Amino acid sequence: MKKRMMALFLGAVLLTMTACGSSAPAASSEAPAAEASAEEASTEASSEETFQVGICQLVQHDALDAASQGFQDALKEEFGDAVQIDLQNAQGEASTCATIVNGFVSNEYDIIMANATPALQAAVAATTDIPILGTSITDYATALNLENFSGTTGINVSGTSDLAPLDKQEDMILELVPDVQKVAILYCSAEANSKFQADTIEGYLEEDGIAFEEYTFADSNDLQSVVNAAVADCDAMYIPTDNTVASNMTIVANVTGPAGIPVICGEENMMLGGGLATLSISYYDIGFETGKQAIEILKNGAEVSELPIAYAAEPVKKINKANAEEIGFEIPEDYEVVEP
Repeated sequence: MKKRMMALFLGAVLLTMTACGSSAPAASSEAPAAEASAEEASTEASSEETFQVGICQLVQHDALDAASQGFQDALKEEFGDAVQIDLQNAQGEASTCATIVNGFVSNEYDIIMANATPALQAAVAATTDIPILGTSITDYATALNLENFSGTTGINVSGTSDLAPLDKQEDMILELVPDVQKVAILYCSAEANSKFQADTIEGYLEEDGIAFEEYTFADSNDLQSVVNAAVADCDAMYIPTDNTVASNMTIVANVTGPAGIPVICGEENMMLGGGLATLSISYYDIGFETGKQAIEILKNGAEVSELPIAYAAEPVKKINKANAEEIGFEIPEDYEVVEP
């Protein structure tokens, strides 16, 4: 009996030891699986990183619209749904630009894109930390009051310029209106980059012995009366890439067309709005290039302060067929003819 009891006891002990021994490997084999699952989750979260990008556009008109679209297309092409874009329009008000970009800063967006000079100036005033990319900016040194500008800003700003060669624009005036005696230069006094272009064109006109006069206005309410005054005392009109005029080209065209005054514009959409000719760049292309800069920052960690300002490809001479017919102008052979 004692032997039987002992045998039973030993059997129970062995069963217990066997059970304990088999459970250890099971616990050990589950640990690597758990670690692998954690690594996979981490990789998946990394691949699903999203970016918040804010666009502040000064005003709605075709050129700025095209630049904003090019910027968005570049980002969507690279990131797809992983980039979220907040496009807001300031309706031509610098104070509204400030409100918009302050909202972007409060929401800690990854990049701010400023479309036109007042939007860029508002963004720079709002943050020194978030990367800012400008587009439709004629001259960054003028816009940001930079001294010894050499192509990079040294601050949290880069971007693209819409500056077409101003010396070639002045050549265009003389080419299209060879008997010109006086050029009216029309722009909004509130736009610093328009002033920069006007001053530069005036220097070239002075070198060629052509008289000129500035016709400036504070806002669109004064535009028609200023244009009326200009056409009464000029043979041709030059308008730089001025956002206020671009938004109100119909007002200009309703005066200059009947008066037979050829208008040379700083960009194509202004020309299509009622001007005669332009040395044109593509605003969509400079917007797309700005998007590529954003990709360099977001994806590759580029330092915005070291990114050079980019410029448009070689501009093209274009002429508005409808306006040429209206003012009785013979179209030169070396111009690309476009129709509104």
